[in-house]
Amino acid sequence: MVTAPHWDEPDALIVGAGASGAAVAWRLAEAGFRVTCLEQGDWVPPESLPHGQHDWELHRLTDFNADPNVRGLAADYPVNDAASTFTPLMFNAVGGSTIHWSAHFPRCHPSDFRVRSLDGVGEDWPFSYADLEPFYDLSDRVTGVSGVIGDPSQPPRSPRGTRPLPIGVLGETIGAGFDKLGWHWWVSDAAILSEPYDGRPACNLCGPCDIGCPTGARASADVTFWPRAVRAGAEVRTGCRVREISLSADGRARGAVYYDRDGALQEQRAALVVLACNGVGTPRLLLNSRSTAFPDGLANRSGLVGKNLMFHPFASVSGVFASEIDGLQGPIGSVIFSHEFYETDPARDFVRGFGLQIVRQSGPLHTALGGITATRVPWGEAHHRVFDQRFRHLINIGVLGEDLPESINEVVLDPELTDMHGIPAPLVRYRLSDNSMRMLEYGVARASEALQAAGARETLTCSPMRPSGWHLLGTCRMGPDSSTSVVDAWGRAHDVDNLFIVDGSVFVTSAAVNPTTTIQAIALRTADYIKRSGGRQ
Repeated sequence: MVTAPHWDEPDALIVGAGASGAAVAWRLAEAGFRVTCLEQGDWVPPESLPHGQHDWELHRLTDFNADPNVRGLAADYPVNDAASTFTPLMFNAVGGSTIHWSAHFPRCHPSDFRVRSLDGVGEDWPFSYADLEPFYDLSDRVTGVSGVIGDPSQPPRSPRGTRPLPIGVLGETIGAGFDKLGWHWWVSDAAILSEPYDGRPACNLCGPCDIGCPTGARASADVTFWPRAVRAGAEVRTGCRVREISLSADGRARGAVYYDRDGALQEQRAALVVLACNGVGTPRLLLNSRSTAFPDGLANRSGLVGKNLMFHPFASVSGVFASEIDGLQGPIGSVIFSHEFYETDPARDFVRGFGLQIVRQSGPLHTALGGITATRVPWGEAHHRVFDQRFRHLINIGVLGEDLPESINEVVLDPELTDMHGIPAPLVRYRLSDNSMRMLEYGVARASEALQAAGARETLTCSPMRPSGWHLLGTCRMGPDSSTSVVDAWGRAHDVDNLFIVDGSVFVTSAAVNPTTTIQAIALRTADYIKRSGGRQ
């Protein structure tokens, strides 16, 4: 039975405290909205992160793994991914998956918003890069981005908050390989500070950003947007596992029904509801919010909630070099990148393109277990020799391809598996398309070519790389037509006029870049619309 609701109703109720929920909470609270956010995880104390522990690499494999099925913490829910090429990766906490973030911070290209017009695939977005650009700039200012402007593959952008992070011997070595081939490369924009900024310290180059940042130099949402939001009056209520979105008699969203920290069922009501639960969590919640008005799930009259899941096809290639590379010194995911093969080329046998992202090596255990290519160091007589050849001698290239939306790739409710409160778990179905497989094959060949041009004496490959489902996109896509999309250009559900979605599920196509900066920009754009309109049409 639901206990009595909280009668002090906020103007906006946000479900999910990750990158997008934090951005909306700040923007609305700053404008005087009363904001409450429900988050099933907790604040993560910096001292609890694995960095200061001798067995820090073991935590990456166990209780601080990016896979909730491995991690199995109380804040997690299980995911049935047996029918998926990629493993969905996520984290439940204040800050969401940015706690596990390597903080590569690229923007989409203008072409990414017009793939149907340009290449006859996917769908065009209901707005342009130019429409989103002011919100990219705003996100950058709050986040604090290190980098350097002038990249010829990108539109001009605002000055970066701090100078670029050092690329080191690793970056210089692979950059020389790209130069030898005549290919584009540029220093990565990183949501990691190279200098003190807005009360946060500079990065100390310790390396394993994917298991958290104990100093606050890396811009997870708990150290950027959330402190601002809380100072402006927003409430973050942790330990709250939302079961469904409740409806009023007129078919509008009334609030959220959730289990509190003690397991009691509560309802929080609000004038409008904003979902920010990621591309798996949001469709799960909508599909579980069934009623006589919405028998197939809330806001799902189109039948598209949960459809068109996009992860980004991903492969990895490592080059083994004779001399030592300083691959342990600096943020693991932000060195340099190349968009040489980003746009469609009619000479290739696939449409759209991919990015090459150069990433650093991690610790000795990660090396022994095979690194990002999962090519394990052998047991027995050759173990130490091969380990010594690889440790401090690797340059890694991630091949990240554009994922095109397909309705067969989906999130549905599992008929048997549930979380600790009996809420159905998500069942994820995803397979690589023929276009994606051809793209990865071509991308792996180009990454190997770059490493060899840089002087690698051996290359190791993993394609596709299964534990790479960091980017959960497309399952509640936006568009002008209620029969072909779930939300409109402002993130408002076509079927429920006071329900908004602001996470990666609203993506129409995936682009070939990491999506966090675009997710935050879209969330800020939606928040400004709510500010102007009061959430009314």
